[in-house]
Amino acid sequence: MAGDQGYDWTVQLPVNPPVQPMLAKRVSELPLVGNWIFEPKWDGFRALVFRDGDEILIQSRDAKSLNRYFPELLEVLRAQLPARCVFDGEIVVAKNGALDFEALQLRIHPAASRVKLLSQEIPASIVLFDVLCEGDRDLRGMAFQERRLRLESLLSSSMAPIHLTPATNDLTVAADWFRRFEGAGLDGVIAKPVLGTYEPNKRVMVKVKHERDCDCVVAGFRWHKKGDTAVGSLLLGLFDSSHSLQHVGVCASFTDRVRQELVEYLASYRHGALADHPWKHWAEHEATNSEGEHRRPGAQSRWSQGKDMSWEPLRPELVVEVAYDHMQGSRFRHTAQFRRWRTDKQPSDCTYAQLEVVPAQELSEIFVNSQNRLP
Repeated sequence: MAGDQGYDWTVQLPVNPPVQPMLAKRVSELPLVGNWIFEPKWDGFRALVFRDGDEILIQSRDAKSLNRYFPELLEVLRAQLPARCVFDGEIVVAKNGALDFEALQLRIHPAASRVKLLSQEIPASIVLFDVLCEGDRDLRGMAFQERRLRLESLLSSSMAPIHLTPATNDLTVAADWFRRFEGAGLDGVIAKPVLGTYEPNKRVMVKVKHERDCDCVVAGFRWHKKGDTAVGSLLLGLFDSSHSLQHVGVCASFTDRVRQELVEYLASYRHGALADHPWKHWAEHEATNSEGEHRRPGAQSRWSQGKDMSWEPLRPELVVEVAYDHMQGSRFRHTAQFRRWRTDKQPSDCTYAQLEVVPAQELSEIFVNSQNRLP
């Protein structure tokens, strides 16, 4: 292997890397019409696993090797997977009975010594949910229902940290999963066509994710990559129990017209913004990497990949209603979506107390049936 930026593949399988994984389009509710197989949506790193004899490749969604970051999985995959195969799945880290995406992010570290330590302190698991080839057979043209049965057979004796994802063709069960499993850190539910083939980089599956709304303080913004004629994203804040304004994420996905209009709309709030800004100390210091809950709004991380993360402060007087799916610690897990300005709300009303708290759900309950077979 050639490291995390690429790899050398010297053997031949019916399905060889790089392979782009099959994708899902987002819908607002579980499909009521059609024949579907439903699965929980895992919140981790998408991974395709290639095995040919002793050679293992764990390929990321963007076609890079993840081998060096998850050494504890390599020997397990050699021991439990068929000698020649390709599987699709998700790498996750579980702590205290729930998925922990923040802990998973820590595993992507440039220092080999740190990777080795973390592999022992916060070991990863892999949840498999599709099979692309076995032996000399390319299975991608097979209907998913048949691939699922083959998957169950191939993983019938698998043990942790390898897991077979639960699956059901019962809409009632899927709806129950959607409600109950969020507390275990799962994203929602995936629906796959029963007769669907495996189509790389095509959005032929559907996903239903949780969506909520809350009111946030707009305390800054970032310019769009095209320059200072358009706003790229708004920096959002919520007040904690000590009345400190914490950076909780960003709101983006504006049209080009709205990005330009925001420049004028925000202009007056830029005047004197830094004088008493609650994030003044962050603006006055050079951005640094931070793995804690209170990440600086301009801080670089291993995930920003050299992007310009500098930001412009605004007087924290504007309130915006945004939609979000779920929290990751004290921050939004994904980019929030703009809904509307709340001129009727005071910034002081924007607190963590308004957020819905989802009861914890033990991951063990998701794997009640160790084989997770379709009924």
